[in-house]
Amino acid sequence: MSERITAGDLVRDSNMEGYGEVKTDSKKRVVLKGPVASHYRIYRNGAGQILLDPQVMVPASEAWLFRNKKALASVRKGIEESAAGKTRKWRSFAAHAADEID
Repeated sequence: MSERITAGDLVRDSNMEGYGEVKTDSKKRVVLKGPVASHYRIYRNGAGQILLDPQVMVPASEAWLFRNKKALASVRKGIEESAAGKTRKWRSFAAHAADEID
């Protein structure tokens, strides 16, 4: 895992705050306090600085949406429109509830 990443590709907010100071334990581990994620990508630069980028796991059955930019844009647009109250009432589809899906 030696991919080359620039700070511009990774840092989404350059207003960094001090998190505190920690020492490694006897096994060279760093323990983070407070709200933390359970998965991280780790990046290190030539100066030895380390950046932990929190990650989330997506089920494989849903990963296609994040790979399909057009579909993802459509979903995001729908969410924005719904949040803005741009919805329409449609007739009931209850009559089709018993239909079989092949």
